[in-house]
Amino acid sequence: MHGENVTTPFGRRTMTLALVKTQIRNSGIRQGKTVDKWKVFRDACDARSLLGVRDRALAVLNALLTFHPETELSDGRNLIVFPSNAQLTARTNGIAGTTLRENLAHLVDAGLIQRCDSPNGKRYARKAMDGSIETAYGFNLRPLLSRSEELALLAQQVAAEQRRLKITKERITIARRDVRKLISAAVNDGAPGEWGKVENIFAELMRRLRSAKTLQSYEVILDELEQLRQDIINRLDVQINSQSSVVNDSEIRWHIKDSNTESIIELEPGFETKQGERPSPVVPRKTEPLKAFPLGMVLRACPEVSMYGPRGNIESWRDLMSAAVVVRSMLGVTPSAYQDACEVMGPENAAATMAAILERTDHISSAGGYLRDLTARARRGGFSLGPVLMALLRARRVEATLA
Repeated sequence: MHGENVTTPFGRRTMTLALVKTQIRNSGIRQGKTVDKWKVFRDACDARSLLGVRDRALAVLNALLTFHPETELSDGRNLIVFPSNAQLTARTNGIAGTTLRENLAHLVDAGLIQRCDSPNGKRYARKAMDGSIETAYGFNLRPLLSRSEELALLAQQVAAEQRRLKITKERITIARRDVRKLISAAVNDGAPGEWGKVENIFAELMRRLRSAKTLQSYEVILDELEQLRQDIINRLDVQINSQSSVVNDSEIRWHIKDSNTESIIELEPGFETKQGERPSPVVPRKTEPLKAFPLGMVLRACPEVSMYGPRGNIESWRDLMSAAVVVRSMLGVTPSAYQDACEVMGPENAAATMAAILERTDHISSAGGYLRDLTARARRGGFSLGPVLMALLRARRVEATLA
């Protein structure tokens, strides 16, 4: 029976079903159970955020525990302490009477102590003939004994969350540093991209970070920071691969079947070597200056290459060179053939030549053989990209007129 463990408060304080439930729960303690009162107190302090207990209330609880003469809280022993308000005030460093009463009520509502009021509301103990306490009225510490396991688990939960919070903040610091320096590197090195928008996203995350309070809010910000960092790395990786691909030509190869290396059709027939004519002696390469062929002119003459750019578009010579590597692989041009063209013509002119070959791919049986032939002529000084581009521009104007 639990009836003897349920008591009602003295005076104008009301009884609630929550208090009845708490008192019944506290009566169901395992027989012979014993706990260290200071360990339970430390667990309650650690779990205060989950319990909803303020620090001043815990100071009052500490004072109440000092009035229990033993170090342990044990089932079957008297767990009621009965200090006066004056004694509690002295052991709580002079807390005001009103504040003391508020925090005692707060501890009761939190289920950490239980009131055992006397008929007149005073706190006192009646002793037996042998000097032992027979009846006591005051504050019962039994809830601490009853909830010791629960408080320990709550304390562990708080400790785990604090550890997660610490790790999360460390990862946020690293991610902030990475994003900040990666953006600076991209801007300083002139990497193409909308870095202003990236900077704005980063600034907004930093604004939210300053107002973050909970573990969940920190974790959300960390996820977005890491996603932003990965997005920046992916963008820079595309740029780095685009540059290295032109030099090293290490892209995945797409093979085109039925390449006929014996049949070569010129874009410009005027550059064709006459039958039986011996090739001219090798002369130093003549690389056309890039300014002679603006990027806009190349793209107007060879619009099909644009769809092979890094983002389905070409905005710079770097984008064109990246697209040329893809086109080279798609048309079955070997890495060595394209590398040779880059060395002889220059990487920009070699990329423009690949774009031109793509425009006339229906009329060329072997793109690889054709590129090698143009490279050989460029090495002898017998090939110029200008007439090729002009011929393609004229052809497009004719097509537009007929349409």
